[in-house]
Amino acid sequence: MAQPARPTKRINLALQGGGAHGAFTWGVLDEVLRDGRLEIEGVTGASAGAINAVLLADGLAEGGPEAARERLARFWQAASHDGKMPALQRRALDRLFAVVPYEGSLMESWVTAMQRYFSPYDLNPFDINPLEDLIRSFVDFDRLAAFDGVQVFISATNVQTGKLTIFRRERISCRAVMASACLPTLFKAVEIDGTPYWDGGYMGNPPIFPLYRATEAEDILLVQINPVVRQATPTSARAIADRLNEITFNSSLQAELRAAAFVARLVNEGRLPRGRKAGEYKRVNLHRIALGDSLAGLTAASKVVTDFDFLLELHKAGKKAARRFLKGHFDDIGERSTLDLEAEIAAEWA
Repeated sequence: MAQPARPTKRINLALQGGGAHGAFTWGVLDEVLRDGRLEIEGVTGASAGAINAVLLADGLAEGGPEAARERLARFWQAASHDGKMPALQRRALDRLFAVVPYEGSLMESWVTAMQRYFSPYDLNPFDINPLEDLIRSFVDFDRLAAFDGVQVFISATNVQTGKLTIFRRERISCRAVMASACLPTLFKAVEIDGTPYWDGGYMGNPPIFPLYRATEAEDILLVQINPVVRQATPTSARAIADRLNEITFNSSLQAELRAAAFVARLVNEGRLPRGRKAGEYKRVNLHRIALGDSLAGLTAASKVVTDFDFLLELHKAGKKAARRFLKGHFDDIGERSTLDLEAEIAAEWA
């Protein structure tokens, strides 16, 4: 006797960047695709989140959920130090994931000194970056552009204007992904049509607003890998810099959550019309799966750890977190937010 079809619900995904910790997002995506009850309508991402987003969408374009799972797994295997990768590509990927070298090491002292006096324009005057070939080997950008099954948006920061730039699926290229992951202390600005770009995490990590009009789904699942709260006060120079980076890379998200909470409040109170027509507003239900809730004790330094056992640990934690979310909140999707926006954005008054 045939088993009855499992109910499905539509959802959008918002994927944060955060170096090697993006392997946690791989685990979340792997479990969501395996479970099969969520239909992904749209996905946004920044930096490593942008890489996960295009891998996911192109895998779906090629062969559906199983192809997407396989694509993500192959990339993160290649991203590890156990991956079979030419030396130049290995160094490029390590730099993508390595905001700083291991804390307290001689290598950290050397790199810190070099970055204090030299920029990527001094250290790499010919702009040699094999990362482009690496990304292109995993994503067919022509196929991605033609695939309308999932709306994809990735962010970058316009160096000249300081504004957020959103690349839509039809305009996403290998250069756009590189721009979204371009940390200015490590790479030259990535130029696209004469405009220089830096990491999208500065202005949209990840951007959420593109999903409001682009899809029918009212629910957005945020996969957050940069911690909002840390109990300990940083005291070393490296720890202070790491915490400042975490706060900076979460600031744009906090602003978007504040705006979403404001609109949701007005819609729920009937002060704004709900709907999809001009002048109407979609009620957005926000949900979150956070790395910080799954693995305690991770530091910014572990963003540079690309040992495959560590990436698999993050992947396993992501899968477990996704299972926990689906078990506890699948029925809430389409009904209500499970992320307490009011508590999330509340200011602290002294």
